[in-house]
Amino acid sequence: MKVLQLITSTRSFFEGQVEALEERGVECTVVDAPGAYSADSPRTVTDYLKYQPKVLRELRREEYDLVHANYGLVGPFALAQPVRPVVLTLWGTDLMSEMAWLRATSEWSARLADAVVVPSPAMSRALDVDHVEIPFGIDTDLFRQIPRAEARERIGWDPEGAVALFPYDSARPEKDYTRAERIVRRAGVDVELREVTGVPHEEMPDYMNASDVLLVTSVREAGPMVVKEAAACGLPIVSTDVGFVRETVGGLDTCTVARSDSGLVAGLEAAVESDARPDGRAGIDGLSTDAMGEKLLELYERLCDEPEPRADRRAG
Repeated sequence: MKVLQLITSTRSFFEGQVEALEERGVECTVVDAPGAYSADSPRTVTDYLKYQPKVLRELRREEYDLVHANYGLVGPFALAQPVRPVVLTLWGTDLMSEMAWLRATSEWSARLADAVVVPSPAMSRALDVDHVEIPFGIDTDLFRQIPRAEARERIGWDPEGAVALFPYDSARPEKDYTRAERIVRRAGVDVELREVTGVPHEEMPDYMNASDVLLVTSVREAGPMVVKEAAACGLPIVSTDVGFVRETVGGLDTCTVARSDSGLVAGLEAAVESDARPDGRAGIDGLSTDAMGEKLLELYERLCDEPEPRADRRAG
C-alpha cells in the first residue's frame, strides 16, 4: 500500500506514525508545505499557493492508494484530487483554534473526507462529524523511567534540589509561564522552576527523569503530548485541566489536575514532598506508536476495500 502523507510541519508523534506504518508495510511519502515555519514566523499565503501544485506533481509521479491529510489546514489540498480516498487527522490546534477560519476549514474538510481521525476524547466531543478516535502514540522504549541521579548526571544538573520542569518556551502566552512562576513561588516547598525548550526530542526523557515534577499551566492545549511522555517516565504531573490531561493522569497518585492556583500549589507540594513515582504507564496503556500504527493500518485497509469511496462520489 502506498500513502501520500500531507503535513504543514512535522511533529515527533507524526514521525512515529510514519515509522509505525512503514514497519507494517505501508510505503509513506511525506509532502510538507513550502516555506520555513516557526511559531513567530508562520507560512504565508504565497507558500500555500505553491503547495497544491507540489501535491499534484507528486500524485502524477506515483500511484497512491490514498491520501492522508495530517492537520485541518492541509485537508483542502488532499480533497482537491477527486480520485483517491482521503483520511484527515485533526491535531487539535486546528479544530479547537481561536481562529474561526481555521476551525471552519477543518470542519469543512472533515465533512468531505472519507475518514476522520481525532486523538482525544476532548476533540471527539468537539467534532460533530463521524470519526474514529486514535490517540497519538508515544515511543515507550524511549520514554521510560531511569534513576533520577543517572539522568541528572547525563545532562549535567546538580544532584541535589527539587526541580519542577516547565517543558515549553516561556515566551508563548498560551503556556502561561507567569502562572507557573507564581505557583512555584507560593508553594511551601523548596523547588526550582526550570524551563526546558529546544532540546532534541530523543533527549527529553533525560530531562523528565532528572526532574521531580512536570508543571503545566497552559491556558489551552490540544494534548499535550508531553504529559503522556512524562507519564511513561513515571514523572509526577501537576497540570491545569486542559486537553487530554485528566483522561491520561487524573487517577494517578502524585499527579494533580486542577483549575485553581490553590489546587496547583497543593499538587506541587505533594509531588515534591513524596518520593513515590506514579505508575504512569497504566494511564497510557494502548498509546504506543505500535498501537497507533495498527489502528491506522486497519482504517487504511477498510477504505481501500470499500466499493465506492467518498472520493468517487466527489468526482461524480
